[in-house]
Amino acid sequence: MLKEERHAYILHQVNLHNKVLSSHLSEQIQVSEDTIRRDLAELAQEGKIIKVHGGALSNSFHQGITSQDVYAVNDKKNIALKAVELIHDGMFVLTTGGTTIAELARVLPRDLQATFITVSLPAAFEYANHPNIEVIVIGDKLSKGSKITVGGEAISKIKMIKADLCFLGNNAIDVEDGLTDNDWDVVQVKRAMISTAKKVVVLTISEKMNTSEQLKICDVDEIDILITELPPDAKKLQPYKKKGIQIL
Repeated sequence: MLKEERHAYILHQVNLHNKVLSSHLSEQIQVSEDTIRRDLAELAQEGKIIKVHGGALSNSFHQGITSQDVYAVNDKKNIALKAVELIHDGMFVLTTGGTTIAELARVLPRDLQATFITVSLPAAFEYANHPNIEVIVIGDKLSKGSKITVGGEAISKIKMIKADLCFLGNNAIDVEDGLTDNDWDVVQVKRAMISTAKKVVVLTISEKMNTSEQLKICDVDEIDILITELPPDAKKLQPYKKKGIQIL
């Protein structure tokens, strides 16, 4: 793969997943990690990504979730409009963070009266703009890479909650490999959320489907509802439907 092709591939992966690891890119592209580090340094110098220890972060996600450069923003808005139909007055709703969760926060009906509990600071700010919902932020150590609170205290508090719904942003999902991520702390938080919610809802653009990261969160049969921008009868969604997941 030529350097220009590598750069294009890396940019796509960063925009798709918000965060990438040098080691994972090295395996995918089949070049040395030294080559990947040089590529990331060049892309960062050009202002296209944010280089961090061990990998890179997306500019659009880390310049603020209100950025108009969010990847696949129209698809994420469509997902949010489907997801909001599940939320009713009086519910306790637990959410992670991410750009799709932010879109969900923006389309909540103004007359909705519910309680939203989140580990995400950007999501909390979005919920705070709503006139009638209560917002609970679970505090602990802040992960700069994901902009959510992580750690033992956060997990302990999550496990005390019996949420009606849990909305999970997604990094990668596959029928066989399940829900996966590349951040250990984020994985622990999501596992805790899944264990305590009555219904688990995964929000994902279809491009992240049939992909995998290194760290497993759960099997797909632990997911109750999967929401994408695709119509429910889309061919790509049928293997997930066969696993007993409701598709929206």
